[in-house]
Amino acid sequence: MRIILQRVTEASVEIGGQPHARIGRGLLLLVGFRPEDGPGCLDAAAERLLRYRVFPDAQGKINRSLLDVDGELLLVPNFSLYADTRSGLRPSFSAAAPPAQAAPLFDAFLAALRARHPHVQAGVFGADMQVRLCNDGPLTLELRF
Repeated sequence: MRIILQRVTEASVEIGGQPHARIGRGLLLLVGFRPEDGPGCLDAAAERLLRYRVFPDAQGKINRSLLDVDGELLLVPNFSLYADTRSGLRPSFSAAAPPAQAAPLFDAFLAALRARHPHVQAGVFGADMQVRLCNDGPLTLELRF
């Protein structure tokens, strides 16, 4: 599993021109899966993400977690995180898990996060989404599980 974590002051998802999900201060997570991924890593990834220290403390040091700041979380499925761009002029997505495998993993990961934190929103797997965000910092990290 690969996640692009972005600390945000706000983020939202629209589907078909209609608002679907919106958060204030927190984290936007773009999430992709590969064929080797399975449900075994999801609980550990959820625990780590909620406790990952990416927010500043009173001294400005990045030392506080999403739980510490009672922040919000927006989870967006994104198969293109496993794009292979090493050659040619069109990315290959063959390294991404097929939808029949990735959709249940995304749903299970979302459930694992919601079981641990009350402020979790999500996009829709397979939907054409417009994602808006105000990156805070900016702070953007790539995490692999």
